Amino acid sequence: MTSKNTSTRLLLALWDLGGTQQEVKKGQLTKRIVSKSQKVADYQGIFEDLQKEGAIAISKKGYSLTSSKGLEVLGEGLRSGDFKFEGTIVGTWAANALVKWISQIDVAVTGADVPVNGKGAIAKLSSYDEFKSVALEVYDKLNYEYNFNNLVPIYRIRRGIGDRVSRTEFSEWLLEMQEKDVLQLMAGEMRDITPDKRDDSITIPGGGLRYYTKLLNS
Repeated sequence: MTSKNTSTRLLLALWDLGGTQQEVKKGQLTKRIVSKSQKVADYQGIFEDLQKEGAIAISKKGYSLTSSKGLEVLGEGLRSGDFKFEGTIVGTWAANALVKWISQIDVAVTGADVPVNGKGAIAKLSSYDEFKSVALEVYDKLNYEYNFNNLVPIYRIRRGIGDRVSRTEFSEWLLEMQEKDVLQLMAGEMRDITPDKRDDSITIPGGGLRYYTKLLNS
């Protein structure tokens, strides 16, 4: 496979393994993409390029797919006229992953709420009120689907909203929601914390990192 095809196949495997929602163990991912005639080291350059591009995050234990950039790069790769699976046999996981991807075109990716139908398709949030409405929808959806018991990780909300708002606006408007007693930003312990999850959380001026949000009674 060409380098581009290999990158796309790698991202597809990571997405199918739930890489937008959690960190995928290195062995779990390489088991899918590294064939018997290859070595994990053959993919080192691919991983490094994707990390530099901002499509994936790498830790000592595994990999995760960044919701917005990672899905964008994956979508572009799959739509490329040059993408193809080489050989006569395609793994069952790849076929099933493609079917799942196709079924979610023009809708939000499960657990991430990021449209995958190309650039320019995401409606930007231009005001605090628009942000507040969407943030509460994402909060409710995540809280219900993942049983967070009203303590939803901030990084999940940031990734759920994705490119509809800049990182700076997300932080400013989320802080404003706390100032207006809509929700409370909380510290707490995050056992599966990774550098990218920390970056996607929020820092309170003079108060350190906050990892969770809790909706307050209106």
